[in-house]
Amino acid sequence: MSALPVIDVQGVSTRFGDVLVHRDIDLVVHRGEMLGLVGGSGSGKTTLLREIVGLLRPTSGIVRMFGEPVFDAPPEIQRGQRRRFGMLFQHGALFSALPVFDNIAFPLRELKRLDEDMIRELVWMKLAMVELEPAHGRLMPAELSGGMVKRVALARALALEPELLVLDEPTSGLDPDRSENFVKLVRTLQRELHFTVIMVTHDLDTLIGLANRVAALADQRVVALGTLQEVMAVDHPFIDRFFGGERARAALERAG
Repeated sequence: MSALPVIDVQGVSTRFGDVLVHRDIDLVVHRGEMLGLVGGSGSGKTTLLREIVGLLRPTSGIVRMFGEPVFDAPPEIQRGQRRRFGMLFQHGALFSALPVFDNIAFPLRELKRLDEDMIRELVWMKLAMVELEPAHGRLMPAELSGGMVKRVALARALALEPELLVLDEPTSGLDPDRSENFVKLVRTLQRELHFTVIMVTHDLDTLIGLANRVAALADQRVVALGTLQEVMAVDHPFIDRFFGGERARAALERAG
């Protein structure tokens, strides 16, 4: 692993009015790892993810991406950071008025460095990467199944060949078979492309299938951090509820 973390969160606290969401959170994500972020409803998982990618400024603390501050960095540094990560939002967040092709082409066109022939080749490449056909590029988002929406959103997130992939509930809304196939796809692409992953999920099969390290949020802080086995060994009510139920045991048995 590189000595320089991909993500470095130091002393982050977040408050909305009188509500304290985070209290002095520290979290480091190293190059090449796949970190799963879990927590109960209202624990601030997605809020922390938004702070990491610069969509929401924390009340206090420092967030660094690739060694540079996410907030208050010069504009050229921030532009460089945005080109080095891709994000898959919970519901895909595809542009509903644009066909699949143009959704994937959007970040490539934003670069203003590529001609349309090159963009077309790259879009076909990204479609193939997520196991879709060129013909799917003509479809509108409303014509896609839930699984296809996730794959198109993944293709768009990977359009600029990012070093960091950020996933917010990547299998939410998918049936078990499509969820399993999506997890296998992300795992395969990560092995081939060596990007780093930070992921929020409530789904144990997704967590077990992707994450090689887990951070658990509760009580406004990270209450457990480590491998799945290390986190499960922590004595905390949230850990007991999340990993101790029948559903969790079934997911662990499926994973072997």
